[in-house]
Amino acid sequence: MAAYPVDPGDPDPSYLTFWQERHLCTLTTPRPDGSPHVVPVGVTYDPEARLARVIANKSSRKVLNVLSAGPLGARVAVCQVDGRRWATLEGRASVRTEPDRVAEAERRYAERYGRTPSPNPSRVVIEIELTRALGPVRRIGSQESNGD
Repeated sequence: MAAYPVDPGDPDPSYLTFWQERHLCTLTTPRPDGSPHVVPVGVTYDPEARLARVIANKSSRKVLNVLSAGPLGARVAVCQVDGRRWATLEGRASVRTEPDRVAEAERRYAERYGRTPSPNPSRVVIEIELTRALGPVRRIGSQESNGD
């Protein structure tokens, strides 16, 4: 079984392009009992900073799950799929409330998804310090890689 590893700080151009396309993603966080909580989200990927960002409401379950993991943060994954192409980013998540960090996450979201998020005074950003990336995203000729 192939692992499809990618350096999260230095992805190949096809991997980075895939993360720049507009795709709905999922975020998986651990609940306090250890079971996975999976929700649809918008994600931005910043390989230079080795970060993925998810904007969220501070009272959302995903934010509460990250906070409940304690000061070291929660081990999480974000994933996106398009046909047979998929990509996953993994790392430690923390919740950031600093206005400049939230604004940067909103700016990147608007750039990727083509719309500015509505104002929300309760908005925070889940920042994921990336430790792993994987996924077969290259197109081979006119056929997509199949990930098998």
